[in-house]
Amino acid sequence: MTAATLAITDWSAVSPFGTGRDAFVKGVRQQQSTAVQLDRERWGGPDDVACLVPDFDVRTVLGKKGTRSMNRVTGLAVATSGDLLASADGLEVPRESTAFVLGTTVGSAQSTIDLTRGSLTGERPYHVESGLIPYAVMNGAAGQCAIWHGLRGPNATLSAGRPGGLVALNYARRLLLSGRAAAVLCGAAEEYSDARAWIDHHSRDDGAAGPVLGEGCALFSLTTQPELPPLAELLAVASGTFADGDREGAVARCVRRALAAGGAQAQQVWVACPSGAAGAEGDAEIAALNGLFGASRVGTPVAALIGETHAASASFELAALLSRAEDDASCAGRTAVITSVDPGGTAAAALLRLRPDR
Repeated sequence: MTAATLAITDWSAVSPFGTGRDAFVKGVRQQQSTAVQLDRERWGGPDDVACLVPDFDVRTVLGKKGTRSMNRVTGLAVATSGDLLASADGLEVPRESTAFVLGTTVGSAQSTIDLTRGSLTGERPYHVESGLIPYAVMNGAAGQCAIWHGLRGPNATLSAGRPGGLVALNYARRLLLSGRAAAVLCGAAEEYSDARAWIDHHSRDDGAAGPVLGEGCALFSLTTQPELPPLAELLAVASGTFADGDREGAVARCVRRALAAGGAQAQQVWVACPSGAAGAEGDAEIAALNGLFGASRVGTPVAALIGETHAASASFELAALLSRAEDDASCAGRTAVITSVDPGGTAAAALLRLRPDR
């Protein structure tokens, strides 16, 4: 291990499989489908089915103090980061030096719309519920995670759509290599809400059926100086934009750049993991990976089990990759690729080496 090695030392997830890393690993092993019928007394969106975190209620999970106005995405992120910190029995570095980086789409669409509605329907535009304001801004969830758990290092929110989890990894990488933080908790979160469901519904062409929506948060602990053998090394992350509609080409370019930056060849990659986008984006993502690695080395996205989690999809794919690696001793030292592509014109790829010291 060198000082510049970027090690993933631990992770946790709150997902439709349940709360915590063990629940996620069990769900991946058993290939559990998590889609459930929605309770119409609670949910007023266009969907009949969604992949929800089981029995997740912010005030029940986190307690009543400081959670009266907390939205769902913040609750998911705070719960996941708390579980990650508890599982590690605290980080080996002072929390003053621990950064927090969260990928997202827009934060909470529900809180933003609720605040806007209050401004438009109130007697005065500024007659809004003040408790909503911190959560209606994009960085509300990341800020609350830092406050809740006493993390005083750099705090960042990255709005990058579906590649949000990979972009967050790259931001964490830069913080560590520049010495701005001794450790970073990074990942991505996405909530299910009526607002998100309606936005997704109206963004489809000609009323076409869309994917089952999912939700959750996956976070990873990264450092350059792990005391124990890491679960994986982050070798490289590459991202880019495209405006010509060539989704397949954009994904392929990101993968090639990540391989070159990480000093790896395509034939050395053990598995390539698409993030499971629906429609043209997902087809292009898989086509690019099939062309680079062959269909036999392209994995099945965990989105098939937990739904379309948008900004959190690549982070959940990384969690699924680490879950599978726990059960396969032959993967030690092998490299893996994770990709993502967004309808808005962004793509990203990450290159990792699994269990390098085992």
